[in-house]
Amino acid sequence: MRNRNPTFVGCDIGDKFTELCVVDPAGAVIEARRVRTTKPALVQAIQSHRPARVVIEAGTHSRWVEEALTDAGHEVLVANPRQIRLIWKRKKKTDRTDANLLARLARVDVALLAPVHQRSPAAQVDLAVLRSRDLLVSTRTRLVNHVRGTLKQFGLRVPSCSPAAFVVRAEEIIPATLEPALRPVLEALRGVEKAIRQHDEEVERLFAASSTAQKLAEIDAVGPITSLAFTLIIETPNRFTRSRIVGAFIGLTPAKDQSGDSDPQKRISKMGDGFLRRLLVQCAHRLLGPFGGDCDLRRWGLALCARGGAAARKRAIVAVARKLAVVMHRIWVTGRRYDPHFATAAA
Repeated sequence: MRNRNPTFVGCDIGDKFTELCVVDPAGAVIEARRVRTTKPALVQAIQSHRPARVVIEAGTHSRWVEEALTDAGHEVLVANPRQIRLIWKRKKKTDRTDANLLARLARVDVALLAPVHQRSPAAQVDLAVLRSRDLLVSTRTRLVNHVRGTLKQFGLRVPSCSPAAFVVRAEEIIPATLEPALRPVLEALRGVEKAIRQHDEEVERLFAASSTAQKLAEIDAVGPITSLAFTLIIETPNRFTRSRIVGAFIGLTPAKDQSGDSDPQKRISKMGDGFLRRLLVQCAHRLLGPFGGDCDLRRWGLALCARGGAAARKRAIVAVARKLAVVMHRIWVTGRRYDPHFATAAA
């Protein structure tokens, strides 16, 4: 920071109110107050301390708060709340003490905050399309399962069909006694199906406009939605010094709890974006399933499955999903075309 006597501001942001704590370089509290969580109120509250190093936690409001305070001339850091054990493991936790701790961490060492990378507004808007479509698909699944389950109670069964044809098939067998219960559900299904088709058209437009997503979609079992989500969530591939780090960023690597001679094998950390992690796991299921194309990654995953054991296939799925992320990042960074037998040819 340029000023010789910088101030450090910790903000614990809530939906309606935000707790502010301002400390000086010596660690003394200059000001502690509560303001409304609005752009004018936050900018005005910290204006007298400009420029300051402001720390906020990643959350729903972190994006617009960071933009507003950065435009006001402050240095804004977005802390990863899952990495700050001093906050979420405290016995006495309040919004005011959280703001005080954030300010003191900013004064001591920025690395303690585990700063996160905020996506650009354009990437966030495009990613909202994918997340909305995902919500609609899961809603459609729940509605279809409800109709099927209700009909099974009366000895009726809807034949296997695509989701688009489900409403027509269900209407043919629903008895008059169940019309009041299931007719509104079928009407809701029609609306959800129409909304999904609209989102599919938007996904096709985004996919056609992204050469990187098109290149990543050439990988076996990776489709437009997964490739788009990968590019929008990663956004800046060069911030990872090695492609293997991407697997840990998405939360597909085992967590660590090593102390002395104790180093137990733990489950994956699940620290990254859950939406992208789920998409990659679905791609791994597809790749190792009966419809997966022949490639080095499929052979490697099937070899892991062949080691036996009840959890062998589950571990193989996670391992393939992690390696898929590494391969996608490597292709993105190098600009090479996907070669399904690259490892075999190199050997």
